[in-house]
Amino acid sequence: MKNVTLKDVAKAAGVSYATVSRALSGSNQIGKSTRERIVRLCDEMGYTGNYVARSMVMKKTYLLGLVVPAIENEFMSQLAYYVEMSARARGYNIMLCNSEPDLKQEEMVVKLLLGRRVDGILIVPQSPATYEKIAPLLEQIPAVFLSENLRDQPQSYVSVDNSRGAYLGVEYLYGLGHREILYFGCRNSTTHQLRAEGYLRACRQFGLEPRLHHSDFARSSIENGYQMVKELFAKPIDYTAIFASTDSNALGILKAADELHIRIPGDLSLIGFDNIPSTALPRIDLTTIEQPKKEMAVQAVDMLLDKIEKGTQGYVHQILMPSLVQRGTCRSLT
Repeated sequence: MKNVTLKDVAKAAGVSYATVSRALSGSNQIGKSTRERIVRLCDEMGYTGNYVARSMVMKKTYLLGLVVPAIENEFMSQLAYYVEMSARARGYNIMLCNSEPDLKQEEMVVKLLLGRRVDGILIVPQSPATYEKIAPLLEQIPAVFLSENLRDQPQSYVSVDNSRGAYLGVEYLYGLGHREILYFGCRNSTTHQLRAEGYLRACRQFGLEPRLHHSDFARSSIENGYQMVKELFAKPIDYTAIFASTDSNALGILKAADELHIRIPGDLSLIGFDNIPSTALPRIDLTTIEQPKKEMAVQAVDMLLDKIEKGTQGYVHQILMPSLVQRGTCRSLT
């Protein structure tokens, strides 16, 4: 099979190579009717353009790398969708890489993106060790971290106030009369550390005894939440509410509770974190903490393109506010 070239289009149109090139670049030296005829021929012949050659000439690929640790996770896939839509609106395309819970794989995909000469990289890191591991690579290219608070690291990032989000969840449960609130989470990232800190801060504020149940799973998922809570439910339930550090964990809790005939919210109230799409389904109806995913994506892309197009130096820490989404998995005890 032969790729259609500009020379092929020029021959079919009966014009010069230069005329076709100018028509496709939007040059005002070409008349409207000629440009429309050439564009129509390109569509009919299946001409797609040689982006590699164009990038070599322009020193720019209009391609951004996006690294996520688990694209099958609903939060990650929704975030990736908004990143792609935001980048496309600015004239860029996305090359998506899944890093898995593996620091070597994460480093490898960043090197892959550098080799493909992307103009910049957006990274959803998998753990606090990510920054240290790939810091030398980030000296070669504009980069922005997304959905992870790197605390004081000298690197640009956009994140939600995870501590505030957990505080809001406990505050809501406390207002419903709950005094025995279990925190159900992971320890694998700064995000989860901050959510646990927010839970503990709320406990101090409201005079509650902290009750933390942590998992050592590498990632949050429905299945991991399900397996972890089955062990928890095997013991006496002496708490009235669970704050799950992610919606995925919360969905695992709902699954196990259904199997064990534990009524939610009749026997146990439940809050998640992230507000992924499936939590709004009628039979789930999960109360949760909303991360402003679209706004996070837009701001991260804008921040990265400022570095690429304007040569912006230094770094920015952008932390967005979460909000409570009240649905049907919490009941009042008052």
